[in-house]
Amino acid sequence: MTQQFQKLRALTGMKDTLPGESAQWEALEALVREWLASYGYRNMRTPVLEHTQLFARGIGEVTDIVEKEMYSFTDSLNGDKLTMRPEFTAGMVRATIEHNLLYDRPHRVYAMGPVFRHERPQRGRYRQFHQIDVEALGLPGPDVDAELIVMLARLWKKLGLTDIRLELNSLGQAEERAAHRAALIEHLEAHKDVLDEEAQRRMYTNPLRVLDTKNPAMQEMANAAPRLFDFLGEESRAHFQGVCDRLDDAGIAYTLNPRLVRGLDYYNLTVFEWVTDRLGAQGTVCGGGRYDGLIELMGGKPSPAVGFAIGVERLLDLCSQDGEQPAIPECQVYMVHQGEAAQRKASLLAEQLRDAGLQVIVHAGSSGFKSQFKRADASGAQAAVILGDDELQKEQASVKWLRAADGAEQQQSVEFSELASVLSARI
Repeated sequence: MTQQFQKLRALTGMKDTLPGESAQWEALEALVREWLASYGYRNMRTPVLEHTQLFARGIGEVTDIVEKEMYSFTDSLNGDKLTMRPEFTAGMVRATIEHNLLYDRPHRVYAMGPVFRHERPQRGRYRQFHQIDVEALGLPGPDVDAELIVMLARLWKKLGLTDIRLELNSLGQAEERAAHRAALIEHLEAHKDVLDEEAQRRMYTNPLRVLDTKNPAMQEMANAAPRLFDFLGEESRAHFQGVCDRLDDAGIAYTLNPRLVRGLDYYNLTVFEWVTDRLGAQGTVCGGGRYDGLIELMGGKPSPAVGFAIGVERLLDLCSQDGEQPAIPECQVYMVHQGEAAQRKASLLAEQLRDAGLQVIVHAGSSGFKSQFKRADASGAQAAVILGDDELQKEQASVKWLRAADGAEQQQSVEFSELASVLSARI
């Protein structure tokens, strides 16, 4: 009796990226690497798994991520408590401290890859998703905060995205937040009757996050709450003004949002988000800010830092809405052949074409010419190189141009020795 197995599927909230889609990912990643290199940023790669305490200490014990979204487990070999990274910054700061990167100079670094959060999947939010994370480590001034924002404006322009808007705020320094926190708790206590269960739970542990509520019944209370900006001292205000002045110089529009706090405990001074109305409830495409105390908090020498993270899935969603994405060809040249000798010659010629920098697929198997041409056309190749008995005898390949412009030569015979140069010149 044959045993029946349940059909296996990807886990909820974890999405396959198929070859047709991955080509768009690769194009975006290549553009991003070039964009970051133009500002002097270099790649850093950290492990997907870290000690749970790294995120509890760095992100904050009472944040949503640490309280209910992390994928954590106990290592069965040694009992270590481990977590799959829910964001990049904590791991990059850990690596910076461990390898003493800030010993002699600041560093501009970036990372790209998957992060994991156990939350309800919806459009633009998955349990495994991907981020582009950018960090400027050891640099204290408002000029660096502004540079990051200007960088992002350049990226949106490169991608042709026009309806992403910038929201900006300052969280000040720890002592300023402490004074505001006391006033905010007093305000929340006076309006306890309108607080929902989540807000009441956060009222004493993370009252700033209460102001970030989406509950309509709490909006009036949140709008009337004491503003953190009113508690900022002269230095914090000067830093924020320096950011705004530089954005004005660059012609970048922004909205001051006093309720913008971000979801992580490590931020101070500048915080920002780039948001859109085209992604439903999950409208934040990029968020970041300054976190000058995090390196010291995690055991390093006190050093300033600022950074941001971009949600790749959300960014690709936006790009796809601006028109159908062109199909990316599988190759430039498709080798069509008939007979074993022609197939073997096709493989040898293909290596010569690859030496010349061309992308080549040799048809696998021994299909008829008709089905091979159909496959060649579907590949998106610009040319089909045809080899049969006649071509082998003459030592010439027939080149059929599959996407020739009107009036251009459609098919030609080319000596084997000249094939690479002829194809390279036209492709």
